[in-house]
Amino acid sequence: MIGCLVLAGFAFGQLAFGQEDRRARVDVENYTIEATVNPATQTLAARVVVRFIPQDDAINAVTFDLNNNLNISKISDDKGNAITGTRNPQDNTVRLAFANPLDKDQPVTVTFNYDGRLTGSEESPIYGIKFAAIQPDRAFLLYPSRWFPVNNYSADRFSSKISITVPDGFTAIGSGVGSKVGQVFTFEMNKPSFPGSIAVVKDAPVRIASGGINTLLYFRGAEAAHADAYGEATAKMVDHFTGVFGLAPYANLTIVETEDGAPNGYSAPGLIFLNPRAISKEVNSNVLVNQIARQWWETQVSPVNRNHIWLENGMALYAEALWTEKEKGASAIEQRMRDAGITALTIENVPLIQASRLEDYSPEYWALTGGKGAAVVQMLRSTMGDEKFFKAVKNFLEQKAWQTATTEDFRKACEAAMGEELRYFFIQWIESSGAPEFKLEYTIFRTSKGFRVQGKIAQDLDTFRMPVDLHIETEGNPEDKRVEVMGTSSEFSVDTFGKPKKVSLDPSNKVLRMSPQTRVEVAIRRGEQFAQVGELADALKEYQKALDTQRNSSMAHYRVGEVFFLQHSYQSAANEFREALNGDIQPKWVEVWIHIYLGKIFDISGQRDRAVNEYTQAQRTRDNTQGAQEEAGKYLRTPYKDSSREAV
Repeated sequence: MIGCLVLAGFAFGQLAFGQEDRRARVDVENYTIEATVNPATQTLAARVVVRFIPQDDAINAVTFDLNNNLNISKISDDKGNAITGTRNPQDNTVRLAFANPLDKDQPVTVTFNYDGRLTGSEESPIYGIKFAAIQPDRAFLLYPSRWFPVNNYSADRFSSKISITVPDGFTAIGSGVGSKVGQVFTFEMNKPSFPGSIAVVKDAPVRIASGGINTLLYFRGAEAAHADAYGEATAKMVDHFTGVFGLAPYANLTIVETEDGAPNGYSAPGLIFLNPRAISKEVNSNVLVNQIARQWWETQVSPVNRNHIWLENGMALYAEALWTEKEKGASAIEQRMRDAGITALTIENVPLIQASRLEDYSPEYWALTGGKGAAVVQMLRSTMGDEKFFKAVKNFLEQKAWQTATTEDFRKACEAAMGEELRYFFIQWIESSGAPEFKLEYTIFRTSKGFRVQGKIAQDLDTFRMPVDLHIETEGNPEDKRVEVMGTSSEFSVDTFGKPKKVSLDPSNKVLRMSPQTRVEVAIRRGEQFAQVGELADALKEYQKALDTQRNSSMAHYRVGEVFFLQHSYQSAANEFREALNGDIQPKWVEVWIHIYLGKIFDISGQRDRAVNEYTQAQRTRDNTQGAQEEAGKYLRTPYKDSSREAV
């Protein structure tokens, strides 16, 4: 099955936002962490000194995030006096009650002592995703796991001194300047960022030096064979994005393999963590680029709060598109951005500037902050022009280095480079929800010097304002013009030399907008999200919406076939896969996977000859999307068996 997003609860995100909003405001300046990681017992013991500054008057209580699986033995102030801490398992927090109100702007020091087991099988602070695991031969403790007390998650930048004690034969890895005394590994970072992610490894790294950039890679098992390729790719990507974003905060990176259940990728200052699924013979450039970009768009500059997180996630996803553009050309980035736009349009009523309403790591969160964020960045680039856009990006990163930033900060950087006011753009795409659906009407007139196209562009958003491209095919050379679309109806007049034959609006899909075809793709994408979490009835409803609009959509039929296959309704699945073969065969990869699924169905029903024929047809397509050729070859050698039924 081609991978798709996971659907997660929306209501919890709203609750968490409300809870966080009620907390007393403090600014954590520094952590001093002394921790012992014991792989044999899969345990962590830590003493953490937190220095913070109260931001409000007369604070009596302060709340920190801390992983539920860690048991607090003592909390004390700088004089050793005990502080009462109350755990709230519902949101992985601990509330500290102070005997006397804290003075605003005066430093406070609190020490936590705690321990616990983190095997990776416990419930995570972010449901369903493993951010911490201590195994007998390795460990990783990522910042989102809240393995140390966290304030204002993903927003409150801090400096740190982290000392990790590990047994003989193990090495600890962290962010900042490292040192070692015996088996105590210390990492000190003086610049405020997010240095709280740690790895513990046994094997020596693979060292790759390429183009003046040094990369250390800790890959295990079968993935170790791909370390050289990932090291070379990392160097090329860091070099390229240094030209795009400016000097890298960390050019020499360390890349560590995690394990199944962890996020595909995670970035910390100077560190990148990759799930084994993201490590393959062919470098997974999307995941790698996304995490490398976060060295600028998180480590160096981060959003002031989660309402501005599109700056981080949108830019990281857009970096994937920029790499695609570099490697495969302009047409490739158009397809990448169209895909991002489809994902973005699955979220209809939440503006980018209200992203804190969404649960962290949920598909809605990624669709809005990543998908729409990247689409907005692409539209901004189109509006400003390449030279001014990339100048603004570099200036912004330089001016806000090692600080938090807001959307307004970014807007001002863009306006300074553009020399024009861009408030209208940010109102439309950041502060508002919805997307236009254009309707184009035009008439062609002959003039003394050639021809004139007069027309009207209609759409349904009152506040919309955006420059939109017109592509005019003529009997001679085609002509491209840019017109300003403002409000629900905008008239235009364009003179051409050759006689116009066809006029297209936004031919490169630079504007995030609806159309009949887009509605089909959005419905399919929503169905994929439901199917991934087993909500198959809801998935079928979304696929049916797509088929109601476009009956020959191979993608919609293919997804329906997948659902029936999961439900063991094999004849219905085969019927849908046949319908898909008779459809528009878009995208092209559906063809190879249809033949593989049909082969599996015939194997299950004991028709081996017909199964072999389908696998052979899959090979003839030469399409290797998501390892299709390896899959077909596997079942040509050995018949497919339904393991889920065997388990029953």
